[in-house]
Amino acid sequence: MGIMSEPVTRPFQAEVSQVLHLVIHSLYSNKEIFLRELVSNAADALDKLRFRAITEPALLEGDSSLVIRLHVDESARTLTIEDNGVGMTEEEVAQNLGTVAHSGSRAFLEQLAQSGNKDARLIGQFGVGFYSAYLVADRVEVVTRAAGGATATKWISEGKDTFSLEPAERASRGTSITLHLKEEQAEFAQPWRLRELVTRYSDYVSYPIQLETKKKEGESETTAWETVNRASALWQRSKSEIKDSEYDEFFQHLAHLGTDAKPLARAHFKVEGTQEFAGLLFVPAERSPELRFGMKPRGVRLYVKRVLIMEECEELVPEWMRFVVGVVDSDDLPLNVSRELLQESPAVRVIRKTLVKQVLDALDAMASERPDDFKKFYEQFGVYLKEGAATDYENKDRLARLLRWESTFATGLTSLGDYVARMKEGQPAIYYAVGESRLALEGAPHLEGLKKRGYEVLFMVEPIDQWVSESLRELDGKKLISAMQADLKLEESEDEKKAREIAAGALEKVLSRTRAVLGDRVREVRWSERLTDSPCCLVIGRGAHGSVQRALRDAGREVPPRERIFELNPSHPVLRNLEALVEKNDPQVAECLELLYDQAVLTEGAPLDDPGAFARRMTDVLLRLTKGA
Repeated sequence: MGIMSEPVTRPFQAEVSQVLHLVIHSLYSNKEIFLRELVSNAADALDKLRFRAITEPALLEGDSSLVIRLHVDESARTLTIEDNGVGMTEEEVAQNLGTVAHSGSRAFLEQLAQSGNKDARLIGQFGVGFYSAYLVADRVEVVTRAAGGATATKWISEGKDTFSLEPAERASRGTSITLHLKEEQAEFAQPWRLRELVTRYSDYVSYPIQLETKKKEGESETTAWETVNRASALWQRSKSEIKDSEYDEFFQHLAHLGTDAKPLARAHFKVEGTQEFAGLLFVPAERSPELRFGMKPRGVRLYVKRVLIMEECEELVPEWMRFVVGVVDSDDLPLNVSRELLQESPAVRVIRKTLVKQVLDALDAMASERPDDFKKFYEQFGVYLKEGAATDYENKDRLARLLRWESTFATGLTSLGDYVARMKEGQPAIYYAVGESRLALEGAPHLEGLKKRGYEVLFMVEPIDQWVSESLRELDGKKLISAMQADLKLEESEDEKKAREIAAGALEKVLSRTRAVLGDRVREVRWSERLTDSPCCLVIGRGAHGSVQRALRDAGREVPPRERIFELNPSHPVLRNLEALVEKNDPQVAECLELLYDQAVLTEGAPLDDPGAFARRMTDVLLRLTKGA
């Protein structure tokens, strides 16, 4: 892009136009957060300058005092937020203020518009906090000069379909954003109002935020800059001197949430000794739009000696902890640390281990001391804990104790620990069933033998649950066993075993005929030890459960092969009646066996191979039942 010699007008990217439309016409709650967003952007620009100055110290020459300044002109109804940070080139201005870089932004904005959500905080959550200026302004001017650059650029827009760029004058690096306030927002040109907002939303910003003040001395008027924030990193202060409200405000800043948002848990810690670092982590009460739309990378902010090095440092937290927001500040890492060095650093491994422990400690405390809060947390983030239990081998057992499922015994959700405490004397394992819903599982034939013995069964109804159960294997010496697995073994009395064997012995022809009809659709046909009321069921010899396969297929994912075993209940009257039909060589035997197989597929939660054939068989049955009625 060449250097401009005169103003140029350009259209906004479509997503930006959508954002602006939402800001100007739809979003209205909590307009005052615009100042927090713009001050936060200014602080980011100062952070980036400090980071670049590590390898380019000349950038700070002549202007090393980094500061954010607020200037108001009450008569003109303008507010200017200025920083002497990294600034922007002409190309960066057009890119940063004219487009939205987030992948998936269109889908997010469309859903936001359709939902009718009126909450201004969503702008900040989406990472386009600059546009919050249009909550209070009908015209915005930006004058910026990149650090190390010789020219400045002015960006102007009324928040409609276009913006203009033109050359500008600026004596030194940095950015000034001037808001031409709407008439009804004139209060934001009052110094007292800005002082109040900085104290409420930005007191923790580690750079001085200076407010221009004017004093009359006789006939003359003097101008001075008053620092209106504490300008100290919250995470470096002692916990005893920090109010809950300050923690909440910092959380709102990190998570881009409104003033009513409070975290469900926090962990503020300082580690001293062979390694020194401080951290402040928060567990939110709800998933952010970025998390719901898969646009939020995992990671917390990494500072080194109070210099922001990375916004989202993925090396510091495992993938399952991506719902956590917070900061870590290390005194041991080099200021020019790279991602490659982070991946290999023993110091980072210690930090990561500490962060995971702090979060798990906070969740353990919430689960035991504030179960209602933990329930809220689990509704939002339980799937991430399950992901951790399946992937984080080192912390698998701790995560397993935080997991919750519904069960045949408990009302609401229950933990594995509570399940073990309720186990009947002599019960050999923790039993679970995988399916699409509790309703589908409660009547599943696979549970009949377990229910008869009074054993509790956990209902695992999310696709990730099978992955979790395969990873956990056991807890406190008790194995986790699927009620659907082929190798389920249930104790029987001698009388029960003898009665089953006698019944099975009388139905050998049915067993042989079933094998012939089903062929290679199943690995094996055998008599069941688990069925008491149903005539048959399919059990898994190898591979995923039917409901999991359905979910994979619906998502367009590859469905892994599996082996199934068809079990028959020798005590069921349908099987005894079939034996008589087999003896007579009745041609309806094959159709009956096909119908039993389809029934088993459906109760397993898998799709039928030929729904039309199943419908025809059911129609034939109904015709026979209703004939002569």
